[in-house]
Amino acid sequence: MSFQQGLSGLNASSKSLDVIGNNVANANTYGEKMSRAEFADMYASAMNGAATNQIGIGVRVAAVTQQFSQGSIVTTENPLDLAINGNGFFQVEDSIGGINYSRNGQFKVDREGFVVNNQNQKLIGYRADALGVIQSGKADSLQMPTAGIKPQVTTAIKMELNLDARSKVTVPTSGPAINFADPLTYNKATSLNVFDDKGQDVALTYYFQKAATDTWNVYVAANGATINGSAAAPVPATQIVFPANGGTPTLPLANVMLNIPASANAVGAVTLPIPNVKLNLLGATQYGSPFGVTDLTQDGYAPGQLGGVSFANDGVVTARYSNGQTKAAGQLLLATFRNPQGLQPLGGNAWAPSHVAGDPVVGAPGEGTLGVLQAAALEESNVDLTAELVNMITAQRSYQANAQTIKTQDQVFQTLVNLR
Repeated sequence: MSFQQGLSGLNASSKSLDVIGNNVANANTYGEKMSRAEFADMYASAMNGAATNQIGIGVRVAAVTQQFSQGSIVTTENPLDLAINGNGFFQVEDSIGGINYSRNGQFKVDREGFVVNNQNQKLIGYRADALGVIQSGKADSLQMPTAGIKPQVTTAIKMELNLDARSKVTVPTSGPAINFADPLTYNKATSLNVFDDKGQDVALTYYFQKAATDTWNVYVAANGATINGSAAAPVPATQIVFPANGGTPTLPLANVMLNIPASANAVGAVTLPIPNVKLNLLGATQYGSPFGVTDLTQDGYAPGQLGGVSFANDGVVTARYSNGQTKAAGQLLLATFRNPQGLQPLGGNAWAPSHVAGDPVVGAPGEGTLGVLQAAALEESNVDLTAELVNMITAQRSYQANAQTIKTQDQVFQTLVNLR
């Protein structure tokens, strides 16, 4: 007689309960993947081969495998919380330079600006240069910018508008060609700030004066002073001539070059000259409808301080600045494996690579079979508590049944011993 079968069953049931207990304990661990105990039967090997009616000698735990199914995604208020919707792992670098893998996206920024998890492991990705261009040649730890953004001088202005064909001619019959303080000497005006090399704003005002049928003079003033001619004799920056149908202008045929002189702004500071600014008026029309500006843009901006960072679905980290500008600060990378169950669990929501798992395939979120990123969200554990509680009952009954076989074997053995 043998107690082997019952004893192995007790051990297996105990291991199963351990696995279930670990699953239940980590039901609220973000990025956690449930495990299951997988069993195999055992048979004794005979010297002359296995018999056809051989009785097994019990059970053993063949493997404890993690199940990498998708967990539910919940939103949070932290823009640095990240969830992977689909395949892939975050790559994190430990203190000795080793690369580990995780599904837990609870990240923070440390004192040096690196994006780290709760184990102080740094998130891996591509960094961006000073212009915001992603440097995809080498993966490195992501570091958030701390400095502000430099100003950019205005080089181009684009204007789309409609000038009312029904307007009357407003060129004065005497005196200066236009008086910026007298709205009777022009028809309409609009304004747009541009920026010099220091990022100082210059208020440009554009005055539209109907000179004749299908002909309009355009005057430009910088901080109230004309940029062409003098205060006593302003000169148009350009003239717009429309065809008879009021469509695309026949003049000018290209960008108008503006040379904006130095001037005093609203607080008295002297701004720098802004030469060779290209003014695009090719989108102007002259139809019988009210004056309206539909697009007025320029490419300069003032300096700005870092206001925050955010992640896009493709992993690009975007820095937002106080002047309204945005710039890429990097792009995180994900990794996937042919056999993720071959990864070695390390604890702390991380796995180490192994030969069994295969080589990592690295790419940006959304590329190939990699999942997409969701910012301000976290992936919950894929543990199903209801299923685990049912499994716990099953494992308990199995333990009791195996204990009963041992008890029965003991009773049979005792009966044999007591034979007279």
